[in-house]
Amino acid sequence: MSLQIRKAAVLGSGVMGAAIAAQLANVGISVLLLDILPTQLTSEEVAKGWTLATAQVRNRIARNGLTATKRAKPGAFYRVADGDRIETGNFEDDLPRLAECDWVIEVVVENLEIKRQLLAKVESVIAPHAIVSSNTSGIPIGDLVEGRSPHFQQRFLGTHFFNPPRYMRLLEIIPGKETNQQLIKDMAEFGEQVLGKGVVVAKDTPNFIANRIGTYGLLVTMQEMEKFGLGVDEVDAITGRIMGRPKSATFRTLDLVGLDTMVHVAENVQAALTNATEKAAFAVPDYLNQMVAKGWLGEKSGQGFFKREKTPEGKQIFGLDLTSMEYHPRKKLKSSSLEAAKSAPGIAQKLQALVYGKDAAAQFAWQILKRTLLYTAEKQFEIADDIVAVDNAMKWGFNWDLGPYETWDAIGLEKSVARMREEGEKIPSFVEDLLVNGQKSFYQRPLGQKSLFYTGDGRFAQYPESERYLSLQRLQEQGKTIRKNAGASLVDLGDGVVCLEFHSPKQAIGADIIQMVDIAAKEVLKNWDALILGNQGSNFCVGANLMLMLMEAQDENWDELNQIVHQFQQAALTLKYLPKPVVAAPFAMTLGGGAEMCFPADRVQAAAETYMGLVEVGVGLIPGGGGNKEMLLRAIEGVPNGVETRLDGFVQKAFENIALAKVSTSARNAQDLGYLRAADGVTVNPEHLLYDAKQVALSLVKTGYLPRHPQPIPVVGEGGAALLKAGVNSMKQSGYISSYDEKIAHHLIRVLTGGTTHRGTLVSEQYLLDLEREAFLSLVGEPKTQQRMQHMLTTGKPLRN
Repeated sequence: MSLQIRKAAVLGSGVMGAAIAAQLANVGISVLLLDILPTQLTSEEVAKGWTLATAQVRNRIARNGLTATKRAKPGAFYRVADGDRIETGNFEDDLPRLAECDWVIEVVVENLEIKRQLLAKVESVIAPHAIVSSNTSGIPIGDLVEGRSPHFQQRFLGTHFFNPPRYMRLLEIIPGKETNQQLIKDMAEFGEQVLGKGVVVAKDTPNFIANRIGTYGLLVTMQEMEKFGLGVDEVDAITGRIMGRPKSATFRTLDLVGLDTMVHVAENVQAALTNATEKAAFAVPDYLNQMVAKGWLGEKSGQGFFKREKTPEGKQIFGLDLTSMEYHPRKKLKSSSLEAAKSAPGIAQKLQALVYGKDAAAQFAWQILKRTLLYTAEKQFEIADDIVAVDNAMKWGFNWDLGPYETWDAIGLEKSVARMREEGEKIPSFVEDLLVNGQKSFYQRPLGQKSLFYTGDGRFAQYPESERYLSLQRLQEQGKTIRKNAGASLVDLGDGVVCLEFHSPKQAIGADIIQMVDIAAKEVLKNWDALILGNQGSNFCVGANLMLMLMEAQDENWDELNQIVHQFQQAALTLKYLPKPVVAAPFAMTLGGGAEMCFPADRVQAAAETYMGLVEVGVGLIPGGGGNKEMLLRAIEGVPNGVETRLDGFVQKAFENIALAKVSTSARNAQDLGYLRAADGVTVNPEHLLYDAKQVALSLVKTGYLPRHPQPIPVVGEGGAALLKAGVNSMKQSGYISSYDEKIAHHLIRVLTGGTTHRGTLVSEQYLLDLEREAFLSLVGEPKTQQRMQHMLTTGKPLRN
């Protein structure tokens, strides 16, 4: 990659500016975070005798912005220490320091004149090589650089992050008329490979791509809601997961975003438009303006379209009646089309069942979808060069499962357009041309090949794809599956590397996956150079098949349970001591057995957003697949050989991780907790994860991989157990844990301390695994554990009993 950015400046430390600074720091970039000078002292500053000239006062606004970001939930930083890469300052004293920066990002208030004045000052101090960009959500890029030098304009562009920048994948890059073409390519590559973003290049039009289409869709939904006489809760029942949109649907999403933000974005688009019909479509409903005036801004103000209230039955969520402007208990929408959609197997089938239904919910869904699709197609080449950019912008920026054109394909292009014509709608010309040419979809997906997309001029082009993306589905379509069963497949990734892919429901570990681990190990030993554990589902693995375990326990099939746990433990040992490199590639939820599958690997290449933990205590168990033993090993492996030291503190760390069911908030945090090692790698862009894991595996092969061998493990014995039990008893006496929590903790302590042994005794891995299996089987037979398991399966929440 040609572009190197080692230091950046973020101008503006509000919610967005500080969060962008945090994400830059997360990926290793040093950041200078600047903001305006305070105009008056706080009471605390007065009490300290400070003045407006005091350094701490002058940097207060940027410092407070950084402090707020460090406290943000969900967290803006991968790990707390990443915040140390950010320095704070102010525009008056520290603007000359922009000369040190490779990239300067303007994130001040959305006011054209204020931005222009700041950019004029920026130009006077930056280095010739520096890139300058604006995070504006809608001000034209051309207007921002008016009056700036040709060189500045060549190095300037829009870089529109979505909030929160750590979690939202979309980065819209908006070139100006004079922006250097190579710089556009370099920034897109940097955004994808270093920042981990899904990058789309947008044209310099009002609100660019995602906010233009997304805001239109939200306003259309409000307009149609009034026509159909629906309430906000009823609309959300229709416009959420069933339509491939976020669970927060329409009005809950607006509450999360902030109603003032929604109004600002809509008014910004409307002010920039000249077509009267289009202007009217972006008009903000009166009730929305009323709500903003009342301070009902959504989540941040405590009430918006929804409000939580305490009732005799506990906390309840009430929906706003937009006629009376009063809150009422949420209504449950009754719709046969909605029920049919819920039971349909995939997103395409769900959409078809919904929009082609006959009841009011179906008619409503059809209207909002129809209007959004037609508007998108009408504006297509005004806002973007191709349909891929628009589809990706909506998936990455608004969390849609399918972009507009993918949605159109899903409901059937021919069928839907025929219905639109019957209803008197004007079909955009490039859609008509596609159909006239005999095509039936915007995308073509040849088996085993890259997809093709319609370019709008009668041709199809290859879908743009990073060289660092490996598609397991495509490889399988090419006949690269080596072995397969119901829960897992072994797939040839090329270059002597194979991938063991979990594809059971939620990637939960059952007998089929355990069986495939054994098959994969034998296959790799005989025919391949390295093994990767990875998949491309929603999560790496949510743990063992809890339902299976509960059913076996309720049927008192103890021999069967013992065999399952034993086989899981042996599968993990097989991976650990396989004479070929094993690399795990976890991402998203990697819980319980999912973490235990990663522990035996020689290396882990984790997605930055990996939430790893041993959470079995939440269902009344302890880990059963070797997790206790591996956490113990990780805790004590940093102790040098031959050094006389008590291991109790190290064992306590392992105990706390498991007993408190600590789950990492990122891959970096997983390293801090000890779930991952310092040598393990982190991939920021999730689409690059399998490729990166493969490179790690090939590196281990090329550098002369040496297999591991079992080593004796020192334990702290009954003396160490007594210390841990004392701490548990203190927590029980203080009311932090229940008597049954204490019982679970004692089982865990017995495993981690080596059972009935003396301090310093050396034991084998198998010895600890036997203790673990004994404890697991004892707990799974307990009624209270089975109650906890049942409650988790039924409600998705832990039970304290």
